Amino acid sequence: MAGTTRSQEDQRAGAEIVYGSEACLSHSISLLEELGFPKGVLPLQDLIECGRVRETGFVWMKKEAPSEHFFTGTNSRVSYAVEVTAYVEKFKMKKMTGIKSKQVFLWVPITEMSIDDPASQKIYFKTPVGIGKSFPLVAFMTEEEKQKYLEEARK
Repeated sequence: MAGTTRSQEDQRAGAEIVYGSEACLSHSISLLEELGFPKGVLPLQDLIECGRVRETGFVWMKKEAPSEHFFTGTNSRVSYAVEVTAYVEKFKMKKMTGIKSKQVFLWVPITEMSIDDPASQKIYFKTPVGIGKSFPLVAFMTEEEKQKYLEEARK
């Protein structure tokens, strides 16, 4: 256990950390925008702590309790552990922990999400064995983002 705590401290050394629901929501939305992801790709309610180590790209988000979210645009149920972690870069979150998607009768860990070609308007999710699935970006957009997207598409 001491080794785990030490490695966790090492991962988080030099981190920018914010606490509280409103501060975490604002911090997390800024991060998703900076990375090029739609704001609705991660349900960000009820976060109690968020952190980011810019040097390594390590991020984490903590909640009081595990939760589930149903994405109607993809017909997918996703569970989130108390803590979700990842290493981030533009258009990619990799080595993700704490997220699982229900596929038929099994909960499958999601270890990576990426937007390989922003022009394709697709987001790709990968499992630990490398199998993945893509969905339209619009399926994860907030209502505000969808409106803006539709207005731009009409031009």
